[in-house]
Amino acid sequence: MNKDSPPKPRRSGRKERLAKRAAPLPVNPAPPGQAGGQYKPLSEADCQAIYGTALRLLDELGMGEVPKRLEEVLLSKGARDQGNGRLGLPSALVEDTIAMAPKQFTFHGRDPARSIEVGGTAVHFGTGGAAVQVLDMNSGLYREATLRDLHDFTRLQDTLTNVSWFTRCCIATDVADPFDLDVNTAYALMKNTTKPVATAFTLAEHVDPIVKMFDIAAGGDGAFAKRPFVKAHISPVISPMRFGGDAVDVTFECLKHNIPLSCITAAQAGATAPATMAGFLASSLAETLASLVMVNAIKPGHPMVFSNWPLVIDLRTGAFAGGGAETVLLNAASAQMSNWLGLPSGVAASMADAKAIDAQYGMEKGMTSLAAGLAGGNLIYESSGMTASLLGASFEAFILDDEMHAMTYRTLRGVEVSEENLGFDAICEAVLGEGHFLGGQHTFSAMERDYVYPDLADRENPKTWEDAGAEDAWSRANAKARAVLAAHQPHYLSDDQDQAIRDTFRIL
Repeated sequence: MNKDSPPKPRRSGRKERLAKRAAPLPVNPAPPGQAGGQYKPLSEADCQAIYGTALRLLDELGMGEVPKRLEEVLLSKGARDQGNGRLGLPSALVEDTIAMAPKQFTFHGRDPARSIEVGGTAVHFGTGGAAVQVLDMNSGLYREATLRDLHDFTRLQDTLTNVSWFTRCCIATDVADPFDLDVNTAYALMKNTTKPVATAFTLAEHVDPIVKMFDIAAGGDGAFAKRPFVKAHISPVISPMRFGGDAVDVTFECLKHNIPLSCITAAQAGATAPATMAGFLASSLAETLASLVMVNAIKPGHPMVFSNWPLVIDLRTGAFAGGGAETVLLNAASAQMSNWLGLPSGVAASMADAKAIDAQYGMEKGMTSLAAGLAGGNLIYESSGMTASLLGASFEAFILDDEMHAMTYRTLRGVEVSEENLGFDAICEAVLGEGHFLGGQHTFSAMERDYVYPDLADRENPKTWEDAGAEDAWSRANAKARAVLAAHQPHYLSDDQDQAIRDTFRIL
């Protein structure tokens, strides 16, 4: 530059660019419900072979330990008494059931704005589990889970954008009586969230009274059945290939009250199902189809999530293994099979074996949840907060997993190719102008529309990170969980509703 030339004015705009980057995005660039199905570990021939074997198992081997009440219903629909204590389900009966079963349904939230559509290609991450221990936020060690923890987990997830529905993630071990446990679990859901929720009933006789609680929350007698905002988790089939009497009884009661169902098959490869991947998928599919036949024989066309959850054990020790490569593969294949049949699918992923929030945790969570999402699992259970091979739940994990789900949803959203996005004019302008794309309108538009920005994942340079205290992800998640629990104190029941529930039930 000529020394006599006036100095170039400093570029103003850096502050504006930084302010724009820091501002909250006007829209969520990757909300829940993105389309899955891109990952297909099975070929068409594989799907046909697995399905054919499942049909053959149900027809020739049949189901054992069929409760009398259910046996009468199934026989009236075309099942066959094998004469050896087992009931055969002919292929025609199974295929007719698949044809009549709902392919999509609304999973209602008490707040209609939080309802979700289940089925098709939409992927939703949610919760599940029955952890008996909680990773304590103070000690960093595990302790027994309590009713207070269940209330706190419910409040915490109520604020998390990427958790689409909530099922209890821990068992209140300080509530000994099974009826009190079921009642107080249901109450925690009613009080602390208006998202779609799910619960379990220990015994069939618990269903009627607890539905009265749901009626109080819904606005009056019979109101809940007209718009059910609670789904029941039931395991009516016990692997291998037999029914469970108590769960079947619960199924009858839930259907009476129009409660949507997740009928969960939870076979374990090498223990209650074959160790081979193909054999496992055939056996587990047959068992989940048996649940579908049962539900539709009792009440044709009732909403049911086809919850075929492949579980794996470490064949060296017999220990449950929720985070291995086999879990990645089997849950993706299970989701693909359910989608191939056109049924609303449910799988279980993100069940880290890790006890701490560490590198093992991140690897297991990320791989299993991303594969399940890419395969198109409609409802992905256990995907938030679970640690220690489902024995533990963590508040910090809920916070971190919500951020992981955002990344998965963004991956599922994919690449939108359009004239505008290809950006021919923007490329020319940058090359012939300032030589970069920072600050251009094309960049700002993409920034607001296409990018997910983490709140917790650290992207600073090492010196800045060090000067800020060199915190790890666990510490940042711990601080955020504490802040949410201190500030978010919802009470989604009116005083009158709460009092009516307390007058009827023993609320602890």
